[in-house]
Amino acid sequence: MLSDTYSNVVKGKSGAATNFISRSQAVRKLQLSLADFRRICILKGIYPHEPKNKKKVSGGDTAFRTYYYIKDIRYLAHEPIINKFREHKVFIRKLKRALNRNENDIASKLDENKPVYTLDHIIKERYPSFIDALRDLDDAVSMIFLFSLMPQTSKIQGAVVAKCRKLSAEFMHYVIQSRSLRKVFLSIKGIYYQAEIQGQNVTWIVPYKFSGQVPYDVDFRVMLTFLEFYVTLVGFVNFQLYYSINLKYPPQPVRSIAASNRVTVEKYCMNDELEDEILIALSQDIRKLESAEFETPEIDEFPDDMSDESSNQMKEEIEKQKKFLKLFEGLKFFLSREVPQEPLVFIIRCFGGQVSWDSMNSIGALYDETDEDITHQVVDRPSQKHQFLSRYYVQPQWIFDCVNARLLLSEIDYLAGTVLPPHLSPFVIEEEGDYIPPERKQLQDQDEGLEKDKEINESIVSYKENEVKKRSIADVAESDSPKPKKVVPIIKSGNPTSGVEDVKDSSGRTKEEKKLAIMAMSKKNRRLYERIMHSRKQKRAQVKKLENRRKQHEMKQISTNQS
Repeated sequence: MLSDTYSNVVKGKSGAATNFISRSQAVRKLQLSLADFRRICILKGIYPHEPKNKKKVSGGDTAFRTYYYIKDIRYLAHEPIINKFREHKVFIRKLKRALNRNENDIASKLDENKPVYTLDHIIKERYPSFIDALRDLDDAVSMIFLFSLMPQTSKIQGAVVAKCRKLSAEFMHYVIQSRSLRKVFLSIKGIYYQAEIQGQNVTWIVPYKFSGQVPYDVDFRVMLTFLEFYVTLVGFVNFQLYYSINLKYPPQPVRSIAASNRVTVEKYCMNDELEDEILIALSQDIRKLESAEFETPEIDEFPDDMSDESSNQMKEEIEKQKKFLKLFEGLKFFLSREVPQEPLVFIIRCFGGQVSWDSMNSIGALYDETDEDITHQVVDRPSQKHQFLSRYYVQPQWIFDCVNARLLLSEIDYLAGTVLPPHLSPFVIEEEGDYIPPERKQLQDQDEGLEKDKEINESIVSYKENEVKKRSIADVAESDSPKPKKVVPIIKSGNPTSGVEDVKDSSGRTKEEKKLAIMAMSKKNRRLYERIMHSRKQKRAQVKKLENRRKQHEMKQISTNQS
């Protein structure tokens, strides 16, 4: 009986071999070209998988192949976009034939009836809920910002760049209106931002505006396929985000009187491009929906007997968050022409500050440099020809460091022409035993000092209330209690260290107890323990190395200042 069952099993027809399919087989099954197959896989979110045993899947062949799950390929076979790809190929063939025969009427009719497809149903399939879309928004927003700064080439059309530019401006306007920005960091690659949107952290990178050449070794067909999907995704997300805070979509900027006067006097662009340019300038607010009523959530208040330490800590954190979101409120900034305009305007407006720039530089300026209410002017030159005594002349790093420190830092360290302090990354979280820069230690000590001062003030208030009662109780206790007798220590002769206990470590064990515990371990656990101790030793050596480097750097600075 067993021989009959095993005789029916054919090699390659059961087990892992039936779960995978090679890329060439998948292309033949779907009757698509390799380019279209890649495109549909990117749009549907299907990626190749590596089988555990390639020989079983390939029938003993060791040649390199790319494998997919057979269930994913069967899922792709029912996708309606595949028919659109085939219709598009037929359209291209007919259009070429009409153009070669100089049949312009037929070519124009074909162009009008060009097959068009949408990715709406794919967005709904891949992201059933809105939170799922927010979790996958990092790469999408980064790609949108990347192509918004790309030059127009034969591979990258101008309409694609304009669409990405508009979507990126819409997303930044939402972050400004909702005040969702939390972290910023200047790196070599670009500027990192992190915003908290409906409880989800969205991190993206914006490259610097440099006039660079487009690399030739990059496959832009694959990137443009990703971009096609991300444009649809970000459009859906922007609509939902605007609706959640009672804003109109597509956004309509609220034109102030000062900005409208400047636009009518100074012509920056064509009339049909005026609204988009004002939107991209980020200096105007967005119109709200008139019919809808947006209610801000409030904190639930509980009775005193229900309050505890956790609720008090939560209230304190919420108050700190409110102060942080109003970091630049009441401050008026002016940007010089040599500083990057867009990131500074974006950050300042996210925290309630007012900002403007030279009207000859770009569109959207609200006031001039001669305004006496300006508190800070952001410059990047060592000296200024004309200075106003009523304002600070700070470098751009001051704005970034204030956001990361969550408070207004001293402007003296960031004045024009001074050597800037190190720009610390807010994305690095130091653990116990890690190297902490002195600047980070200083900020931590400052925060701890503020908390201690607050605790001291609260204890002083409570002490003053109960001072009279405590004094009366203390006087009664002193009168009733007997005087303590002096105890003379008796030193016995013999070994002086016999009465002294062994030195214990942080775990409460002595060295002998620790050695015995290590000896009692199994071989596997002992190796794991040795690896952990080795990694800790390497970590301590790295910390010492960084501390020595910092000391050498400080010594060099002192020597250069003295010379």
